[in-house]
Amino acid sequence: MTTVTSPAGGSTGDSHERIDDIDVSTEMQGSFLEYAYSVIYSRALPDARDGLKPVQRRILYQMTEMGLRPERGHVKSARVVGDVMGKLHPHGDASIYDAMVRLTQDFIMRVPLIDGHGNFGSLDDGPAAARYTEARLEAAALAMTDGLDEDVVDFIPNYDNQLVQPAVLPAAIPNLLVNGASGIAVGMATNMAPHNLIEVVGAARHLLYHPEATLDDLMAFVPGPDLPTGGTISGLDGIKDAYATGRGAFKTRAKVSVEAISPRKSGLVVTELPYLVGAERVIDKIKDGVNSKKLTGISDVTDLTDRTRGLRLVIGIKTGFSPDAVLEQLYRYTPLEDSFNINNVALVDCGPRTMGLRDLLRVYLDHRLSVITRRSEFRLARKRERLHLVDGLLVAILDIDEVIQVIRTSDDSEQARARLMDVFDLSTLQAEYILELRLRRLTRFSRVELEAERDRLRAEIAELEAILGDPDRIREVVAVELDAVAEKFGTPRRTLLTEARPSIASASSRRAAPVLEIADTPCLVYLSTTGRAIRVDLPEETADAAIGLARRRSKHDAIRSVIETTSRTEIGAVTNLGRLIRFSPVDLPSIPANSIQLGAGVKIADYIALAGKGEHVVGLVSLDSADPIAVGTRLGVVKRIAAPFPVKPELEIIALKPRDEVVGVGQAPDTGELVFVTSAAQLLRFSAGAVRPQGTGAGGMAGITLGAGAEVVFFDAIDQTADVDVVTVSRSAETIPGVDPGRAKVSAIAEFPAKGRATGGVRAHSFLKGENLLTMAWVGTAPAVATAADGAIRQLPTTRSRRDASGVPLDGFIGSIGRSILPS
Repeated sequence: MTTVTSPAGGSTGDSHERIDDIDVSTEMQGSFLEYAYSVIYSRALPDARDGLKPVQRRILYQMTEMGLRPERGHVKSARVVGDVMGKLHPHGDASIYDAMVRLTQDFIMRVPLIDGHGNFGSLDDGPAAARYTEARLEAAALAMTDGLDEDVVDFIPNYDNQLVQPAVLPAAIPNLLVNGASGIAVGMATNMAPHNLIEVVGAARHLLYHPEATLDDLMAFVPGPDLPTGGTISGLDGIKDAYATGRGAFKTRAKVSVEAISPRKSGLVVTELPYLVGAERVIDKIKDGVNSKKLTGISDVTDLTDRTRGLRLVIGIKTGFSPDAVLEQLYRYTPLEDSFNINNVALVDCGPRTMGLRDLLRVYLDHRLSVITRRSEFRLARKRERLHLVDGLLVAILDIDEVIQVIRTSDDSEQARARLMDVFDLSTLQAEYILELRLRRLTRFSRVELEAERDRLRAEIAELEAILGDPDRIREVVAVELDAVAEKFGTPRRTLLTEARPSIASASSRRAAPVLEIADTPCLVYLSTTGRAIRVDLPEETADAAIGLARRRSKHDAIRSVIETTSRTEIGAVTNLGRLIRFSPVDLPSIPANSIQLGAGVKIADYIALAGKGEHVVGLVSLDSADPIAVGTRLGVVKRIAAPFPVKPELEIIALKPRDEVVGVGQAPDTGELVFVTSAAQLLRFSAGAVRPQGTGAGGMAGITLGAGAEVVFFDAIDQTADVDVVTVSRSAETIPGVDPGRAKVSAIAEFPAKGRATGGVRAHSFLKGENLLTMAWVGTAPAVATAADGAIRQLPTTRSRRDASGVPLDGFIGSIGRSILPS
């Protein structure tokens, strides 16, 4: 109990005191309830109809009144804040500007409602002060306020009863579901996720026509939130709970890809983050994890985000560590995986309510049905009023001379109005309108216009009466307008929904940490004819089966080389300059054996860092094999180099003559054969045993005798026991490049008799008139695969021809030829 004294003045000037006894608990309870009511209804919770809090609604309404349309220039944000604060919002400028900033941020709002100019902040940094930024309405905001001048919603007084403001906006966009909401009231809070506009409109239309629709029916249109920053939602059970009860939770993951960030280094590239997670927060958590030894295998973190590429966070991975395993650790210890708790609380009928998806859509649709009904009634009344005036004008025009005479002979306007009403049987409104018209409107031409306007008004009135008289027509109008906003403002889904397994973060804390270092497991290393390399890991216990599967699955890729090795064993890349470069495939992109796509690989020239533009890789070789390496050059030189090879990062394996270069390389045991093909269409095959192995510094020996002007276009080692194809492509040397794709022929290697080393070989292709060279040749395990320069498949002849045939015309230019199915 407490006492309150208050002075009271008497007529004699004496002071009197009035003492009231007040119960403190009652007073505090009443004051707290008033405060709670104010926070809940006037500040923190959005209205379920337009999805806006009072301050947001007031900002949009006042900017509409200021004429800040999208086609007009921006104005200072401080001016908008001042007008809103002075006319509508009885709170400080900070709260107004904060709400205004949120309406501009495309990483918070799925469909922003304000177009901001200047620094409106990021997830890591706050915005500039209101005096430094400018703003105007987005086109979507006009859809939210459209119809305010047609009595579609109720208006209420502002805080000092001097002005009026809308109690709710017409909201042609289902803003609450599309943009979500967050706020903390007294004893309750709201946290709603953004959704895709197109999907929400689809669900709303379905519910509009099928009021009995179930949650599963609606989730066929809205499978889950669509966050402005993209990312991946893992697990959908929590989303369904939220759609059913209004409360649930889900996990969001960043969009991360494994890329080669340097010739020998892989990294994790983050291009999308979980909702409300900033890049700086992720970087800080990674640094903390590395310093505390919770995260291993990370070499550096670089933020390459810019306005052109958007978010790009590069996390370097140390050599020998598995990017996938490191990523799992990042999910566990950093905000690359984050949780979002849904709590769908909004104001409905002046009270807070927790709602599921169906209730949210139902409240919004009821609001739009009310808006369309009130708008139609307003338009009907205005058109009836206009039709009434037009009918009066048409009566007057029929006898315009008498109208003028009546007006001229009247003493004043009151008498003129009375006489017009009496003579022409007009209403007061019609007579007053005629008196105010200019004479030029009362012409014969105006009569035609008025009759056309009368007919149009009658048709529009009939249409509006039909709409108001049929609830199905009102629903149809709502549906059509929803379709219009979805088409105008809708964008494709950004967030991927997946029923992914729980991450390490959700596993037991006693679970053993994953092995981060890449194991030395069997693998295949592929090099495509377009110069891309990739690694296919093979489980040791099923290596043979996996190799066979990989071989069968590679039929759509043109392969230059394939090496069976292990992930940490060094192999060699032989270049056209005669260099052998050692490298480990441990950091090559790895893909499953059952889905080989060489286009996903890395450019081998970037991976091993070649010396210059003129150097390129002609093939891969195994350094552990007992079979010698055979190389052939453009000038017809052949050389075999036997193991062991010097343990150097790179070495010269053949001393090349001036203007010579290596054109092919292969593993060549004594039982194998070596094949040369020249531009003069000569093919020579001979036993590999005829070439004695030499040291790395030797220059090789004569392999094939070349005619005048001829050069070698292909060299490789083959297995004479396999089914081998010979592919040749001919054209004229005088033909302009890119004009004629030439002719191609496929023959069996058995058609070509073996000859001795350093001979001229046999005819491999007959030239037609105008042809004089082979532009390309290939010899290898059938069937052959041809590709264009960009890797697209090109069609080769499907049947084999004799060795001296002339081939068939090609339907497209061939950039390279390679093997498809490897020998079993």
